[in-house]
Amino acid sequence: MVAATVGEYLAGLPDAPRRALEQVRATVRAVAPEATESISYGMPTFRLDGRLLLSCAAFTRHCSLFPASADVMAALGAELAPYFHAKATLRFSPDAPLPRALLERIVAVRVAEVASA
Repeated sequence: MVAATVGEYLAGLPDAPRRALEQVRATVRAVAPEATESISYGMPTFRLDGRLLLSCAAFTRHCSLFPASADVMAALGAELAPYFHAKATLRFSPDAPLPRALLERIVAVRVAEVASA
């Protein structure tokens, strides 16, 4: 069964990935309180002014953050290097989630990018 809401998605996860993705959710809410959340392509997705801000997901052995932006990679490249997996995908272990300060910077860069578009 596919989750209908972000809350449902998170509730269906084991403890470690749930905590890691709850941290992503809390950070988005703190940095971009006007962002909305939904499920898109089966993943928690956050939008700002109707535009994609970022998505995240839990997988069997890792969690991923999809900031959907080369600007994030350019602005924070060195900090993202340990987590970089593909063009716009960051992977991390649920037991060692992305640091809150780094998440805040990722969301802030995306907010600025959405605002300038």
